[in-house]
Amino acid sequence: MTNLPADTEAFDFAVIDSQRSERTGYPEVVYCAGKTLEQSARIIIRMREQGIPVLGTKVDPALAERIAQRLPDVEYDALARIISVGSLCSPAERQGLIAVVAAGTSDLGIAREAVRTAEFFGSTVTLITDVGIAGIHRLFDRLPEIRKANVIIAVAGMEGALAGVVAGLVAAPVIALPTSVGYGASFGGLSALLGMLSSCAPGISVVNIDNGFGAGYQANLINKLACKQAKTAYG
Repeated sequence: MTNLPADTEAFDFAVIDSQRSERTGYPEVVYCAGKTLEQSARIIIRMREQGIPVLGTKVDPALAERIAQRLPDVEYDALARIISVGSLCSPAERQGLIAVVAAGTSDLGIAREAVRTAEFFGSTVTLITDVGIAGIHRLFDRLPEIRKANVIIAVAGMEGALAGVVAGLVAAPVIALPTSVGYGASFGGLSALLGMLSSCAPGISVVNIDNGFGAGYQANLINKLACKQAKTAYG
C-alpha cells in the first residue's frame, strides 16, 4: 500500500485510521469477527500504542486473553463479546440517558453489546431485561423508567414485536435491534427484522440483525444531541 494519507498506518492486511476521531468525534472500532486472532490482536495493540481508546466487537475469549497479556487495562464482557482498552471518559462524565430494553434473557448478549458500546462513547445507559410481549405487564411496570430516556433501543428476536409496542408508548425515538433468537421460522432473525421494518408505530429506525454495536452507536449520537440541545435551551 503506497501513497496513504498521513493519518493512516498500514499493515499487510489492514489500514488503521488513527485520526478518525478528529473527523467524526469518535475513534475507529475494531470488528473482530472474520479476522484471525493475530490480525485483531495486532490492530488493537497498535491502536492502543498510539494512545487511541479501543473498542472491539464480536470478540471471543481467546482474543481477549491475548490482548490482556499485552494490555493490562483491558476490560472484557464475555456476554456482550465486547473488549475495551482505555476510555473516552470516566463513568462520572457520561451524559444523558439511553434505555436498552430487551425482550428476553436470550437477547441479553446483544443488548449488552449495545449497552457497552454506548457507555464507551460517553452515554449513561440503563438496561431493562425480560420485558417481552409474552408478559407485557412486565413492560408496563418499567414504563416510568423507560420514559426518562432520550432514546430507546428495543432488542427482540422471535417476531420482533417489542419495538412497535414500545414506540406506541413513548415520546422518544426508538431504535429497533432484531436478534437471531427464535425457532426455525424466525430464520435467524429475519422475521424480527422484517417485523420491525414493517411496524406501523412511528418513530422507529432499525439496525441489522444482532448489530448491538450499530444500535449503541446510533443511540449515543441521538442522546448526545439531546444533551447538547438541553444545555443550549437551559444554559
